[in-house]
Amino acid sequence: MNNGVDFAVIDRILDRHGAQASNVIAILQDIQGEYRYLPREIFPYLARKLQMSAAKIYSVATFYENFSLEPKGKYVIKICDGTACHVRKSIPILEKMRETLGLSSQKITTDDMLFTVETVSCLGACGLAPACTVNDKVYPSMTPEKAVELLDELKKEGTAC
Repeated sequence: MNNGVDFAVIDRILDRHGAQASNVIAILQDIQGEYRYLPREIFPYLARKLQMSAAKIYSVATFYENFSLEPKGKYVIKICDGTACHVRKSIPILEKMRETLGLSSQKITTDDMLFTVETVSCLGACGLAPACTVNDKVYPSMTPEKAVELLDELKKEGTAC
């Protein structure tokens, strides 16, 4: 155990993927699935185990937008700001969520680690605009009011665990 990183968990992930450097993306995805981000402590460890440089692994992690080096909340909310969603007023939804949660464009995760709110260029759900996702579940035809209701539901669910 090192700063919350359980290297036995990392070893199990590596075993599943045969500890092959060619599987680095899948390995990073599984680690992020476990921790909701990629802890910095994993890079030198993976470098030894995969026999590749930590810089190379880090470059893969920073190249792909889906990877995060910062801790994310239990609920990762992505607000679409693609053309269809933007035209149908996704920005007021984003602003309402940020206001309700005390977040901004610089502070995207709540202190209690329950919520992370991000914008994305497109969710691929244009016919459902304006849309957002919570942990990849799509919520269509959002409004600022529906966004507040969704946050209230998630708060109840998240604090019940």
